[in-house]
Amino acid sequence: MTKPSFPQAPARQAADTPVSGGIDWRAVFAFPNPVNEYAARITAGLVVVLAVVTLVTGWGWGLVALAAGFWLRVLFGPRISPLALLSVKVLAPRIGHAKLVAGPPKRFAQGIGAALTSAAVVLFFTGFQPAAWILLALLIVAASLEAFAGFCLGCAIFGFLQRRGLIPEDVCEACNNITLRRT
Repeated sequence: MTKPSFPQAPARQAADTPVSGGIDWRAVFAFPNPVNEYAARITAGLVVVLAVVTLVTGWGWGLVALAAGFWLRVLFGPRISPLALLSVKVLAPRIGHAKLVAGPPKRFAQGIGAALTSAAVVLFFTGFQPAAWILLALLIVAASLEAFAGFCLGCAIFGFLQRRGLIPEDVCEACNNITLRRT
């Protein structure tokens, strides 16, 4: 059996190639491709725990923490997010092996989480707490599907949008070409 082949992120610029302002912004905002599915599922499980605690306690600042975590993961991958760092560096390596999956759908799913939790923060702090808790409950369902059943709802939406031509094929060749996903 062959391992799935995933296109790698564009190579970093050579050291002698000038970079705007001396910062390689592409590297700053890079997201891994491929990603370890087990680390993604563990992160989702940690999100479920934090979200349930937030929902049960009614603590609005838990919504802020969740939104910040999603934004950190969307913008910087797992390099800065405390939940992702715990998953990638501590918990997933204990499983032993990695199951690699395409990165772009996972980033898209993190973006949906960022949008949901950001909307929940706005709703909560503008006096619409019941609506915020409904969004948080939807997030708990989606994160639970990922963590416990291995079904990434955001990834499924990504695939649907890509098949409809709303996300270009070159964003995720492994997603578009079924032969690249076979293990």
